[in-house]
Amino acid sequence: MSKETAVYTHGHHESVLRSHRWRTAVNSAGYLIGGLRPGMTVLDVGCGPGTITADLAALVAPGLVTAVDITEDILGPAAEVIAERGLENVEFATADVHSLDFPDDSFDVVHAHQVLQHVGDPVRALSEMRRVCRPGGIVAARDSDYAAMAWFPEVPGLTEWQEVYGRVARANGGEPDAGRRLLSWAGQAGFTDITPTAAAWCFATPESRAWWSGLWADRTTASPYAELTVRGGHASTEQLTAIAAAWRTWGEQDDAWFLVPHGEVLCRA
Repeated sequence: MSKETAVYTHGHHESVLRSHRWRTAVNSAGYLIGGLRPGMTVLDVGCGPGTITADLAALVAPGLVTAVDITEDILGPAAEVIAERGLENVEFATADVHSLDFPDDSFDVVHAHQVLQHVGDPVRALSEMRRVCRPGGIVAARDSDYAAMAWFPEVPGLTEWQEVYGRVARANGGEPDAGRRLLSWAGQAGFTDITPTAAAWCFATPESRAWWSGLWADRTTASPYAELTVRGGHASTEQLTAIAAAWRTWGEQDDAWFLVPHGEVLCRA
């Protein structure tokens, strides 16, 4: 891990992977899909448990997808997903996005989903993604924006969750409101051909709000995020327990609705 890399606020607790395994190219990289073609080479930065990686691999086969993450512990589960889907065009490696161990002009597409909000120097990260992308290729990044998240009803405790999460993420060296900054960061990284867009997840059905509220309740009290929060003095264990209860209360409401907005950029190298 380089000095530019922030502490990963979420960690790889089951409650985090529960969220990450839900992600697909359709619900998390729709802005990129139209630019993919069979035979392309793709670098998937911050691949996590590999569900988006697998979709990208299927779309560009027989092209090769190189999936990287900062630690090896998540690459095993990602490889299992690839094997379960019968894909043979994915390889894995550890990598720091601030200093990618690949030659210049190595890939047709370089993709990062929910990565730049967690790194210490997102402009340098995008510059590295640009370096390893072939001229005319695509660098794609998508990140959520915590301050822009919205919900109903106004259950006491969720506003505190939003404020506490922001403090913890910034103390760890990240930027939780990355979505609104992607266009600016891409320009600072030297891109001149940038297509900025936005998209959102909405959790409002009984099943989706139960899933969303449950994973955040668990993450708030049982994940590395909880440990970082208490150790950093951002909230007490008692406060986190109350926030988790607020999540569950919100999820039990028949009219509960939650919006997660994302900024997106497609950049031509």
